[in-house]
Amino acid sequence: MSKRAFIFPGQGSQYAGMGKDLADTFPVARQVFEEADDALGSSLSRLCFEGPEEQLKLTANTQPAILTTSVAAFRVLQAETGLTADFLAGHSLGEYSALVAAGALGFADAVRTVRARGTFMQEAVPVGEGAMAAMLGIEPAVLAEICAEAAQGEVVSPANFNSPGQIVIAGNTGAVNRAIEIAKAKGFRKAMLLPVSAPFHSSLMVPAGERLAEVLAAVAVGDLVAPVVTNVEATPNSDKGRVKELLVRQVSAPVLWDASVREMVSLGVTRFVEIGPGKVLSGLVKRIEKEAGTANVEDTAGIRGLA
Repeated sequence: MSKRAFIFPGQGSQYAGMGKDLADTFPVARQVFEEADDALGSSLSRLCFEGPEEQLKLTANTQPAILTTSVAAFRVLQAETGLTADFLAGHSLGEYSALVAAGALGFADAVRTVRARGTFMQEAVPVGEGAMAAMLGIEPAVLAEICAEAAQGEVVSPANFNSPGQIVIAGNTGAVNRAIEIAKAKGFRKAMLLPVSAPFHSSLMVPAGERLAEVLAAVAVGDLVAPVVTNVEATPNSDKGRVKELLVRQVSAPVLWDASVREMVSLGVTRFVEIGPGKVLSGLVKRIEKEAGTANVEDTAGIRGLA
């Protein structure tokens, strides 16, 4: 019997106007945005619906904004279609959306936690001292050699294993730039800096993880209604006692998205429903498993397509 996974996007999928159509059409979505505004004590909903993009791109805003839009879409999907998932997963920040959908985290707790997470990740490394770069068409073993050569006493390492031939590296700006030059010297032309403000998912984020652990200590974790395939291990987790530890490790460990999708496919998943802004993950799934079915739920049209 074929299985279904709900997958949730991470940073980079945001855009001004996201969630507005859902909030205008469905009271259950509007309620999620109102809950986020109350939890944060500011108008996150206006930032999602109207921008400006410059404010929305700030990590401390992006993370709660994407989480809120994703949870709003999920709640509408639940109410309108009754669809359920055999597995849940999210890319980096998206793992929090998956945990809310699984019943492990309360939404208000989650939105406050990711606001703190974004702040801690931004503050872990001074602006300009950290960077990330997409390295396309390079095998993991070759990229590991390139990073080792580029480090020269600094940090540079794989941060996101997104799909075959698409790996993102992160670390000190100098080391990341050296890795790009070494890759190009070896004939890999598609190596480029990404427009991000910090070296996410590298060892430079360990201090952010330590601060996050203190915030998570006060957060209640409930039983999971479906397993969440975690970024850190790329295996399903149903143990609520491990949720916080995995979220803390996730901040400084690489995102194993490619392996996570392959794991779900091996467990019988044939359909992936991306819930939240954009279609980034649907594209990655297709690169990883061409036969997989994908759908996207970010607006009324997406809901109608599944109902």
